[in-house]
Amino acid sequence: MSLKTRFLLLAAALVLLASAAAWIVFHRITEGIIEQWGERIATIQVQYDSGRLLQPLEREIALARQMADSLVLERWAANPDDPLLQSQAFAEMESFRRNFRDNSYFVALRDSGAYYHNNADNDYAGDPFRYFLRPDRPADAWFYRLIEEGRDFHLNVNPDVELGVTKLWIDVLMRDASGEILGVIGTGMELEGFLEEIIDIQQPGITTLFVDYNGAIQLYRDRRLIDYGSFVKPEGQKRTLDLLVDLPEDAAALETVMRELRNAPDQGPKVRTVFVTVEGKRHLAGVAFLPSIGWFEVTLLDLGVLMPLSSFTPVAVVFVLTLLVTLLLFHLVLRRQILAPVSALESAMARVREGDFSPAPLTSGHGEMGRLITHFRSMAEAIRLNTRELEQRVRERTEELERLASRDVLTGLMNRRGMQLRLEEEVERASREASPFGLIWLDLDHFKKVNDTLGHAAGDRALTTVADVLQETLRPYDQAARWGGDEFLVLLSPCDADNLLRVAERLRHEVKAQVGRASPITISIGACLSIPGESLDAMLLRADEALYQAKDEGRNAARVLV
Repeated sequence: MSLKTRFLLLAAALVLLASAAAWIVFHRITEGIIEQWGERIATIQVQYDSGRLLQPLEREIALARQMADSLVLERWAANPDDPLLQSQAFAEMESFRRNFRDNSYFVALRDSGAYYHNNADNDYAGDPFRYFLRPDRPADAWFYRLIEEGRDFHLNVNPDVELGVTKLWIDVLMRDASGEILGVIGTGMELEGFLEEIIDIQQPGITTLFVDYNGAIQLYRDRRLIDYGSFVKPEGQKRTLDLLVDLPEDAAALETVMRELRNAPDQGPKVRTVFVTVEGKRHLAGVAFLPSIGWFEVTLLDLGVLMPLSSFTPVAVVFVLTLLVTLLLFHLVLRRQILAPVSALESAMARVREGDFSPAPLTSGHGEMGRLITHFRSMAEAIRLNTRELEQRVRERTEELERLASRDVLTGLMNRRGMQLRLEEEVERASREASPFGLIWLDLDHFKKVNDTLGHAAGDRALTTVADVLQETLRPYDQAARWGGDEFLVLLSPCDADNLLRVAERLRHEVKAQVGRASPITISIGACLSIPGESLDAMLLRADEALYQAKDEGRNAARVLV
C-alpha cells in the first residue's frame, strides 16, 4: 500500500472521525439552543394565555364582588319577604345583569335556599326566582360547601341541571356588616364559547389548559377530561393533570412545580418549565400560578413541531461536504463557519434568556448558518416586541381593573369603595392639619316611583344627570361618589359651615332644575362639618341624621349639622 494511499486513508479516517465528533457537538448545541428557545417561548406563551384568560375573567370577578357589596341586596337578603326591598333588589340585579359579559346573574339566599337567576335573553325579568336549593341534593352541594368553608370567592365549572346550562361560574359570598353570610352571588360564562375563545387557539404544537389549586382540569380542549364540579368531589375522583402525561415521574414533576409555584415568594419565578411525555412525544410544559383566581395555567409545547431539529440538516450537510475537501479546510470551516457562530448564538440566546434584548454581537454568517442567525435575530426581536406588548397589556389591564374597582359603572363617579378610601385619607388629613371638611349626603326623592312609572331607563338617566350636576357644580378638588342605589356622597375640602350650606342648597336647586325637566325628581340633603377627633363612622351617622331630618320635613330640603 502506497504512502499516498495510507495518507489518504488516514486523512479520510481523520476527516470521518472529526466529522463524527463535530456532528455530535453540533447536535448537542443545536438541541440546547432549541430547548433554550423553547423555554423562552413557553414563558411568553404562558403569560400571553394567562392574560387572555384573566382579562375578561377579572372584570367579571370585580363586578361580582361589587354586586355582593350592594347594600340594596344586603337589606333584601336580610328580609326577603318585604315587597319594597324585593322590588329594589330585583332592579339592582337587573342593572348588574346588563353589565356582566354573559348578561346573566344568580343570587342564592342562605336562609331560604331560594335561587334567583336571569339570563341574556331576559327570560325571567318578571320573576327571577327559579327554584330552592336543598342540602340533600348532590347538584346543590357546591352552595352549602362554599358557605361551610366561608370562601369569599370561588370559580366553579359545573352544569346547572335545573337551568340546563353548563358554565364557568363565578361565586362570591354576600355578607352583612357584621360578616354574617347572607348568600352567594355571581354570574356565569357559557363554557363552550369560553373554551373556543381562550383554549381552542388552533396553533400547531401548542396545547393550553387550566387546572385548579389541586390540579383538577377546569378548561381543556377535550371536554371529556374537564373535571366538572371539582369543588365537592373527593380527591380520588377528580380528573387531574396526571391524566395527560404518560409517565408517573412526569406527573410527580408537574406536582412539584405546582407546589413550588404555590409557595414561591412574590419575587420568585412566575413561570416554571419541565419536560414531560404526552402521547409518546416529548413536550415542554410551562406552568404559571394565577393567584387572583387560584388556578394554574399549563402550556404544552411540542418542540418537534415548533422547532424541528431537521431544520438544521442543511447546515450539517454543508459542513460535512466542506470537511471532505481537505483536513485544513475542515479545521478552518469548522471553527469559523460552525463552532464560532453557534457559540456566539448560544451566548446571544443566554442573553435573551436573562432578559437582555440588546443587539447581540453576532457575525453575519453565510448560507444556512447565516439564515439561522438571521432567524435568531428576527425571533429575538419578536420576543422583545411581544414581551413589551405583553407588559403593556398587563399594565393597561391592571390600571383598568383598579379604575373599575373604584368607579361606579353607571355614573362614572367614584363608587362606595373608592369614596371610603378617600374619606379615610381626608379624616387623617383633617386630624393632622386641624382643617375641617364637609360631608353632603343626598338622596333622590321618590326614586322608586320614577322607576315604577317611567321605567328603569328613566331612573338611570336621572342618576347620571345628578352625577353630571355634581361634577359641574363642585369645585375641581371636591369629590363626589355614588354611595349606593339612589344615594350620593360629596366631600368638600376645605370647607366651613357657610360654604357647606351654600353648596348643599345650590346642588338641590341645580338637580331640581336639570333633572326635573325629564322626570319629577328632587333631592333631600343631609350635611355636616367634621369635628376634631370624630371618627368617620360618627360623621357619616350625623350626615345620615341630617338627611332623615330633611326627609321628615317634607323632602326637597337641605339640613346641615355643625
